[in-house]
Amino acid sequence: MNCPQCVYKNPEGVKFCLNCGEKFVKKNTEEDDNSLFYEFAHYVDMVPRFERSVEPKFQNVFSRVFRNHSELEAERLFIVGTALTTPKITEVTDTWPKPWLFARVFIFAVIAFVGLFIGVAYFRNVNFIPGLIIVGAFAVPLTTLIFFWEMNAPQNIAFYRIIYVVFIGGILSMLVALVFFDILRHTINPITIGIAEELAKAITVISFVRYRKYRFILNGLLIGAAVGAGFAAFETAGYALRAMLSGDAKTLYITMLWRGILAPGGHVAWAALTGAAFCRVQGDQPFTFSMLVKFKFLRVFFLVVLMHALWDTPITGMFPFGQIFLMISSWIVVFLLIRAGLKEIGNKKMISKTPYPIMEK
Repeated sequence: MNCPQCVYKNPEGVKFCLNCGEKFVKKNTEEDDNSLFYEFAHYVDMVPRFERSVEPKFQNVFSRVFRNHSELEAERLFIVGTALTTPKITEVTDTWPKPWLFARVFIFAVIAFVGLFIGVAYFRNVNFIPGLIIVGAFAVPLTTLIFFWEMNAPQNIAFYRIIYVVFIGGILSMLVALVFFDILRHTINPITIGIAEELAKAITVISFVRYRKYRFILNGLLIGAAVGAGFAAFETAGYALRAMLSGDAKTLYITMLWRGILAPGGHVAWAALTGAAFCRVQGDQPFTFSMLVKFKFLRVFFLVVLMHALWDTPITGMFPFGQIFLMISSWIVVFLLIRAGLKEIGNKKMISKTPYPIMEK
């Protein structure tokens, strides 16, 4: 069947267009717009109506999470980003994507973690402990990363590349952070920790996105999230190992639980914001160091450093209430940059369709 929005020819039986995500609504049926997700989004979407240039609205972003999806739809998601499957800019949909795979990934990770937990807690088999730590450390960062991957509307980054960035970028950013910690070893405090770790992740993210291939704001969000996911997962695994070596199993589980709950608003979101801010400054231009002192980049980077410093500040109430507030604040900025990224795609499509394109400033 042909999609009414993008005219893409879909196989029979799919409920959504495999190219643009448009839902195929049967005749004489109406979409249920009164679900909890729509009600929630009604209050979250604070952008004035006259400034909303991207359709559909934010309330549609999570509309596909609890719906049935075929295996073909899932397989379609994993083939994007190659030389043969990357769409042209004129073919990219500049509306809000409707991610759903991230929720499935989270469910699979929880099932695996529960199985490993049973092996450790009830069967007392120590062979399950490494798997428990690995799955527990990667579950939420990977889930969050999949969300960013689904939100990457240009679909120009292959999934294997993302996995590469998670491992190489995560390890590299941690090593760079250790170098900064060694330099600042006499002045370790929440501020210097925030500067060292965020600067390390920023250097790593920029090393991946400085090439013009990743020129979109949404690309920066995704690559940054991949570096942040690797950093967060490896760090959580380290803390979990320390807890296990202390001999207290309860501390191990509590550590993994809270770090999992707070993971979306920590390293993953912060590195994503840094990557998006840099790509927003770089655009289609070759990399120059002068881009690093642009106000549009520095304001986001300093905001991230401030959030990280506050996150580590040992004041009463910071854990968990202050950190939850910082997590929500981080995601407000994330969605603002997603919106800016979609608007950027819309502008590029308009320019590419103009007979005599106007040069961007």
